[in-house]
Amino acid sequence: MILTALDIGDLSQVALVFDGHLAAEAPWARAAFARIMASADLAAGGVDTPAHRAQAVALAQAFGMATLDEEPAVAFSWDGRVLRCRSESYVIVHEVAHYLVAPPQRRFLLDFGLGAGPETGRVEEAEAVACVDFATRETEETLASLLGILWEVEMGQPGIAAFLEQNWLEGYARASAARHFARFLTLLVDGGFCDPSGRPTPPAALLPLIAA
Repeated sequence: MILTALDIGDLSQVALVFDGHLAAEAPWARAAFARIMASADLAAGGVDTPAHRAQAVALAQAFGMATLDEEPAVAFSWDGRVLRCRSESYVIVHEVAHYLVAPPQRRFLLDFGLGAGPETGRVEEAEAVACVDFATRETEETLASLLGILWEVEMGQPGIAAFLEQNWLEGYARASAARHFARFLTLLVDGGFCDPSGRPTPPAALLPLIAA
């Protein structure tokens, strides 16, 4: 849910304001923001197309996640072994990002030990293995959100859609919104998940870093 509705016609002005705050608060993060905003031009070609979903599934497999063409509502989005992929492309990429940012000891728990994901059907079982506090869950959700968006952009998909849906421009007129973006981009860079310009680390280079 977008907390502040944005007219798509206002997006360029919103971007200017947000970028202005980045210029003052964290100028190094402007390149990543620019990459995300540039993906708005791709929206005309469609969002969540079959090609996008195929790319998302291939990304999961490249990171060693087994995939299944089944709705998450049948069981779990991620059951510790298999990612159910009958979802929107950005949801699949988001789950891949969760797999990457989760610590090794939770990577093979139902829904990463965070509690039931929004598409998981067997909610009680997923909630039963939740093992993190609220702050940890929120931090990990935010990291997965931004990393997923960066991967969408990297694959030539309109990551701007998820950027808006997942509230990254909420409160754009305040400098705190830009600081929030820069903070989580910093965490991703420090973790080796992407470079400062927002280019994600490819599987061959990242897998050794996150190995159990």
